[in-house]
Amino acid sequence: MRSSYRDEDVTILLKDITGLVEPLENAEREKRIQSGTHYSEMLPKEHLPSEAYLRTFYAACSRYAAQTACAVRIAAERIWKKKNGEITLVSLARAGTPIGILVKRELERRYHISVPHYTISIIRGRGIDRNAMHYILNHHSARSLQFLDGWTGKGAITRELESAVAEFPGVDSGVAVLSDPAYVSSVCGTHTDFLIPSSLLNSTVSGLMSRTFRRSDIIGSNDFDGAMYYAEFEDNDLSHYFLEAVEQAMSSDFSFVDSTDTIGESALDEVRKIAKIHDISDINLVKPSIGEATRVLLRRVPWKILVHSLDDTAYLGHIYQLAAEKGVPLEVAPLHHYKACGLIRQLADS
Repeated sequence: MRSSYRDEDVTILLKDITGLVEPLENAEREKRIQSGTHYSEMLPKEHLPSEAYLRTFYAACSRYAAQTACAVRIAAERIWKKKNGEITLVSLARAGTPIGILVKRELERRYHISVPHYTISIIRGRGIDRNAMHYILNHHSARSLQFLDGWTGKGAITRELESAVAEFPGVDSGVAVLSDPAYVSSVCGTHTDFLIPSSLLNSTVSGLMSRTFRRSDIIGSNDFDGAMYYAEFEDNDLSHYFLEAVEQAMSSDFSFVDSTDTIGESALDEVRKIAKIHDISDINLVKPSIGEATRVLLRRVPWKILVHSLDDTAYLGHIYQLAAEKGVPLEVAPLHHYKACGLIRQLADS
């Protein structure tokens, strides 16, 4: 399908459904999701960010490009060692796509190899795009595949991959991410819950692609999962701005200092505790990590945002701003794995 990415950066295994599906506003999507419609059967109506929020994005690119570059370097090196140099990158659309491009470029620059990079769909509760997987496996060895995403929340996609990949012998279900505060990824750049600037925007930092879509009246049995192209945002596309900001920071000397202490409770245990404290029966409505809390503010109808501090403008300034713009309350909580967590209240309780 169409995207604003260069062909040499990524092969997009998605069906272009532009014009076939009417995107819905967040409030309507939330109502349908909580009434039983699967999120993958709808597309969100996206809006351009405010000028103030755009300034936050540019500031985040400036402030966190070095951290993002460091995580890319570490993840690329670990993938190289894990795969013994035989690598086919498979990023999970759409948050994983820009990360896959950065890792591909770093591998090619550092090790002087050609690295195929595909982006495909995986949908929580519905599994991976099997047609896309068969396409890749018809062209590359199973052992070479390395899945990539941006960050981990509570590990739902990691568990989805483990289940989905079982039918593809020889494929490693482990996913590489830049930030793994949940301690569930097989490869990561860091366990620090830091702000990856691409998490701040939707399609305008993701090649102008929507999130992925699967509904039987649009996606046939032989089709890839779908996505739409936001042509109306072409003048506002920042996909390459983000990539170039990180690329320019690749020579920085920033390094993470990850704690070597073992965290007593698992990330999933912490999520369950948060759900219990706030009387939320469905843990899918608890969205931990900076990346997930940001996406809740951008794409869902949040009840409140938990933060580890109200003074962490370095990591959470954009969350404070988005919450203020949308009238979403912030609440300080004793978070362990994460710096922020979005909560979506069940509409029946509202």
